[in-house]
Amino acid sequence: MRQGGARREAFQTFLSGEVVLVALLGAALALFLTKPSMRSPYDLPQLRLVLTSLYAVAAGLLALLTAIRFTVDKRRFDLMLSSGFSLIGLSWLVFAVGPAVVDRTENGLEPWGCMGGVLIGWGIIAGAPLVRGGVERTSLDLAEALLAALIGLALVWWLSSRAGLAGVGRASGARSAALSSLALLNLVGVVGFADRYRRLGEDLDRWLALGATLTLFASIDFVFEPVVAVRYVTQGDFLRLLADAVLVVGVCRAILESELGRAVAEERARVAREIHDGLSQYLFAVSTHAAMLEAGAPVAETVPKLRDAVGAAQSEARFAVLALSSAAGRAPFDAALRRYVDFLTADAALEVELEIDADVRLAPDEQIEVFRIVQEGLANTRRHAHARRAWVSIGRRGAERLVEVRDDGDGFEPPADTAAQGLANMRQRAAAIGGVFSLSTAPGRGTSLQVVLRAQ
Repeated sequence: MRQGGARREAFQTFLSGEVVLVALLGAALALFLTKPSMRSPYDLPQLRLVLTSLYAVAAGLLALLTAIRFTVDKRRFDLMLSSGFSLIGLSWLVFAVGPAVVDRTENGLEPWGCMGGVLIGWGIIAGAPLVRGGVERTSLDLAEALLAALIGLALVWWLSSRAGLAGVGRASGARSAALSSLALLNLVGVVGFADRYRRLGEDLDRWLALGATLTLFASIDFVFEPVVAVRYVTQGDFLRLLADAVLVVGVCRAILESELGRAVAEERARVAREIHDGLSQYLFAVSTHAAMLEAGAPVAETVPKLRDAVGAAQSEARFAVLALSSAAGRAPFDAALRRYVDFLTADAALEVELEIDADVRLAPDEQIEVFRIVQEGLANTRRHAHARRAWVSIGRRGAERLVEVRDDGDGFEPPADTAAQGLANMRQRAAAIGGVFSLSTAPGRGTSLQVVLRAQ
């Protein structure tokens, strides 16, 4: 209920902002229409080339960003967005930027080609809110989307070549009709993205609706502009550029949210694995000893084992809380590690010296893996090494960052299968953060394990 209420409140805030934006843009449009001198086009071919180049770059960037988002979430919605922006970007590049560079902008073919590509591209984008579901063949679907964009561009080229044969006398009405159609597609996009934001509450839809609103008024502005050569610049061009900037910002934010969501999902999976591999085993032992007591097992033998299992489960739970608080950023890494060491040495059975170089920085993913490596290394020292002292250091060795755990215990002969001692697990953790794990031990010589991390 709370989440639904928050979503409704967010949508109402968005809707209020849209109303204000439409009112402001509508007032500005009315002012330009009533004051013809304020909407005069300017003959600035070089600026026009810069603007069209920016349109092509922005559309290409949007196509790339939505393709990246598609590879993360694998949704048809993002695939359609990528296809539409790809076609728009290619149209600006082929029919506007290229001809301007070779001075062919007055040819009747190029403006029609650009207009056709933008129309089809926006048709795909406006239809994106209507699709649902995901796909499985990420790479193939992206390749098919790019191929469809190229086929669409070829179709636009053919249609524009036919339209280019129409005389200049018919071009004005056709141009107004095309721009009106584009404005209608922009309006469909505004409604579709706004409705999708209402249903799903995704931040991307809010930015897409905002960008489509700005593009809508840019298209309306072009409808009322006189038919001029494509070397001219009007107020609508700058509004279109603002719309592209808004769309780029919105898609970038959406990608960051997708990456954050994936990181959260990975962290949840890791927490589940930690609970399964650690705490659940101790709880199973508690359950087993409790069942033995119910079955009539000797109390004098079973109760101490039950007490030990409860203590181990309690310790593992505290270790997990310390590790999670460090990984989630709720406690500084060094503080969490010191708390863990204090807890481990509370009974004075093992003395641990901890040294952390304040200049060494660890990323959040590095913090949790290093914490677990140190935890497992010290746990092995306490359980198996019969050591009196252990040393933990996190510092530098040249440009590299070095994590080391060593003790004065019995040492051992490393077996071929290191999984039993947890060494394989520590190697995997080190590899997950781009580190190199090494072990130095021998009977009677203690144990030293090191993790070398890449330079900062």
